[in-house]
Amino acid sequence: MQAFLDQLMKAAKEAGIEAAEAYVREKDSFSVITNCGELIDYQSNMTRGLGFRGLVNGRMGYAATEAFDDESVAQLIKGVLESAELCEDTDTEFLHKGGDQVPELNLYNPELDQVSAADKLAMVYRLDEACRAEDPRVKNGYNVVETSKATVRIVNTYGMDRSYTENICVVQAEVNAEDNGFVSSSGHLVYDRDAAAIDIPALAKEAVARSLAGLHAASVPSGKYHVVLHHDALVSLMGVFNTIFSAESAQKGMSLLKGRLGETIAAPCVTILDDPLLPNGPNSRPFDDEGVASKAHVVVENGVFKTFLHNMKTAFKDGVETTGNAGKAGYSSAVHVKPSNFFFAKGEKTFDQLLADVGDGLVITEVSGLHAGANPVSGDFSLLSKGYTIKNGKREQGVEQITVAGNFYEVLKNIRAFADDLTFPGSAMGSPSADVGELSVSGS
Repeated sequence: MQAFLDQLMKAAKEAGIEAAEAYVREKDSFSVITNCGELIDYQSNMTRGLGFRGLVNGRMGYAATEAFDDESVAQLIKGVLESAELCEDTDTEFLHKGGDQVPELNLYNPELDQVSAADKLAMVYRLDEACRAEDPRVKNGYNVVETSKATVRIVNTYGMDRSYTENICVVQAEVNAEDNGFVSSSGHLVYDRDAAAIDIPALAKEAVARSLAGLHAASVPSGKYHVVLHHDALVSLMGVFNTIFSAESAQKGMSLLKGRLGETIAAPCVTILDDPLLPNGPNSRPFDDEGVASKAHVVVENGVFKTFLHNMKTAFKDGVETTGNAGKAGYSSAVHVKPSNFFFAKGEKTFDQLLADVGDGLVITEVSGLHAGANPVSGDFSLLSKGYTIKNGKREQGVEQITVAGNFYEVLKNIRAFADDLTFPGSAMGSPSADVGELSVSGS
């Protein structure tokens, strides 16, 4: 690889490319899935790809390869030259020159790489058995164990050469339960860089409890309800609406927060952070996909909008420093703006205390239909939802077949309190549960 990169950078200079960068990503992954004690899927993959980009007459060209030979060097150079010539984007582009201090993060556990395939199979079978042993109403479902190890390296003609390696183990249980003709499906997911730290019985217990809670659920009459968004549901909303905090979206006129820096856009209890340095964060990294050293940022502080998320290009356009939020969808993709560990700061109340303060209302635990039912530009959403009613702060009846509608910008303003149950449920988005005031519910 080093010889290939040296040859590629030399060829880029000889071709007249003003500045060039190679982004290399190598990944080993393993996954196994069971259903009712039966192995239904088993995969082990190794991939390696290189994204190459370069500045030609001020325009950025892109190319990519999974082959590493002399012919690939020529094809990458040709691809960058041709795509730069066809590029219609006139914004000033940059490659990072380095010089900033990269933080040290412990994202790699060598012991995880020593866990054998047989041990991972044993884990998923234990999870399968634990789910079915938890309650006789558990009929089927699927259980997953996944591990991955990835290395990212960024090298450019300015002399920057940065890399890091991370690995992770993800275990998931999705449970189907049946009782007297009623069917409910739900699940739970946990992850850790130490496979031995994952509590299989606790995971099974939580997944089964979530599924059983949905049995005998029914709709509720349409109307306005005092709503608590469970952290899983609020994370789902954030997964769609986090783009409103992207400078890239704002510069394209796709965020209503454009021009509102320094304004109060949310309730005083709302603080939103982007922190790539979280020790156990699912998207922690020492530098972003342009090689810029990672730093934590407060995006919203006590309701006041403090900063957009930036890469180098959007930061130059706005006359500010990058926040280190350059991201790529894959090694071959262009650079965009992407959050790291993006989350609402937790509150001081327990979840039960939050419900007690609400008294009567609805807890929404799951939302679906996000691609069709949520508009990331206007903030409007209308989503198929599940959850349960609460009476005097206590759980009452399971609820399904309802649609919850509102506007994300208004939700930010109306949040009354957060619980202390901050969770990252399998994504870079995190949130505690929140009392969001009244929302419109369409039901029976």
